Amino acid sequence: MTPTYDEIVKAPKALLHDHLDGGLRPATIVELAAEIGHELPATDPAELGEWFVSAADSGSLERYLETFSHTVAVMQTAPALRRVARECALDLAADGVVYAEVRYAPEQHLTAGLTLPEVVEAVLAGFAEGSEQAAAAGAPIRIGTLLTAMRHAARSMEIAELSTAYRDAGVVGFDIAGAEAGYPPTRHLDAFEYLQRENFHFTIHAGEAFGLPSIWQALQWCGADRLGHGVRIVDDIEPGTGKLGRLAGYVRDKRVPLELCPSSNVQTGAAASIAEHPIGLLRDLRFRVTVNTDNRLMSGTSMSREMALLVEAFGWGWAELQWFTINAMKSAFIPFDERLTIINEVIKPAYAKLL
Repeated sequence: MTPTYDEIVKAPKALLHDHLDGGLRPATIVELAAEIGHELPATDPAELGEWFVSAADSGSLERYLETFSHTVAVMQTAPALRRVARECALDLAADGVVYAEVRYAPEQHLTAGLTLPEVVEAVLAGFAEGSEQAAAAGAPIRIGTLLTAMRHAARSMEIAELSTAYRDAGVVGFDIAGAEAGYPPTRHLDAFEYLQRENFHFTIHAGEAFGLPSIWQALQWCGADRLGHGVRIVDDIEPGTGKLGRLAGYVRDKRVPLELCPSSNVQTGAAASIAEHPIGLLRDLRFRVTVNTDNRLMSGTSMSREMALLVEAFGWGWAELQWFTINAMKSAFIPFDERLTIINEVIKPAYAKLL
């Protein structure tokens, strides 16, 4: 039986690639902008939400990234950060997400005088509040935080050290993000080597707007645990035959998780449409594929919507949705026993009733 959107909402989901500054509620942006006098393209929440999606629909990663100037502008105080994180937890839980890793760049939230630790503590407090409220409403969610360094800046070692300082408080991993072209991950090699010495997890945005060299560097030079997007690995797969090149073969053999974000990839031009998205091929070839939202506001999306789009485009059913969900949970940056508990006690029992 084909899963409907409403049924998908109720099914447990795991999310590995979601940006805090890309998932704000439009109404919250309007309120916070009014408090600080920040000018927005629209002040009606519905119109503003539409503006974000259309501005992000340009087919250019650089233009897509411009939309963040408005969300980041209203996330510069501890109360604002706490509110945005709390609402993020509640929104994800309401969509049936039982485990999420949400990332953001602390260095982008310092213009009103906050220190890096104050930024991290405000976000962690918001996630704790939101998770507590979600559990009380009967929709428990576990949220891990990833701290992101901007690849065009020079603070990656500082952010890496910040990540490990809060590893026992809810920060589960590290990431680098921003425009790929001209900013290879090897510029931040010292940070990645430090994280490896500290036995800490990290993912790298690679293979989204830029191709195989970005993926190769992220894995073979930097030692990434996962690939943020990684969609361009298809460039190393022979069309028609499905024969894997050496890098694609390595990624599949090593079970390197791919944090695929279908709607976002279409918006930034990494895929022509959902139906033509390489996720179909990568799933058929049994790569470690996961489904993610990337930026819920800019893509006008949710985990349930992403899955519903894939069901429609590829004719997938509950078996595939469970496979993606377990793949994500296996690839999470929390301890193995915690991952296993969520898989065996939450995900599998729920899908057993749906299959």
